Amino acid sequence: MLLYYIRHGDPIYFPDSLTELGEKQAESLAGKLSGFNFSKIYTSTSNRAILTAKPLCEALKTDYIELAWCDERYAAEEFMGYDSKKEKHFLFTCDNYRELFVSREVESLGYEWYNHPAFAEMNCKSGMKRISNETYKFIESLGYKHNTDDRNYTPIMPNDDRVALFAHAGFGSVFLSCLLDIPYPMFSARFTMSHSSVTVIEFPNDRVSVPRVLTFSNDSHLYKDGLSTKWCNIVDI
Repeated sequence: MLLYYIRHGDPIYFPDSLTELGEKQAESLAGKLSGFNFSKIYTSTSNRAILTAKPLCEALKTDYIELAWCDERYAAEEFMGYDSKKEKHFLFTCDNYRELFVSREVESLGYEWYNHPAFAEMNCKSGMKRISNETYKFIESLGYKHNTDDRNYTPIMPNDDRVALFAHAGFGSVFLSCLLDIPYPMFSARFTMSHSSVTVIEFPNDRVSVPRVLTFSNDSHLYKDGLSTKWCNIVDI
């Protein structure tokens, strides 16, 4: 199975929508992916994710399935903190937390990183448990059961399907860390996704399935259609 994790296009957060550029990114993405036969297309319940998925669904003449637990609003409060300016953001975007995330003391805690005193007053532990449980149920519904002790998956309905999930960067950093069994601080401090980018993860149909990242935050559709490749409108790449 191939799982495509796709971040929404250039957003308008309030009200929840896409900019004109975001709409063009969604159309470009549909042109790139419409040549594949997706068995299922999922989106978070956020309008910006739905609007990014719609052109592909229209091209494939299929419907999307909404997943409320993938909406960024449900991950936000559990994985947000105050930066050095006393403004609230996702932890991995705050310099003070990012520095802590890559420290030896947090690294030594591994999957139980949330037991560090810096997170004592936060809901990171319950957030990780909630999203990891939902992640494993979701992947099991697609045919692969997670083995918590061995940090891998057992194919229970092995398949060669292509599945797409349109969601977010903040939620995605938690989701992908659970999916790939990489501690959240280690993953989120070092990996980020641009608007409308595509991350493809393969679930091999071996006796034991260890997910492999085939491409991360791929934006080749933007190059093809001559759209801006500036990462999140900040860095030229």
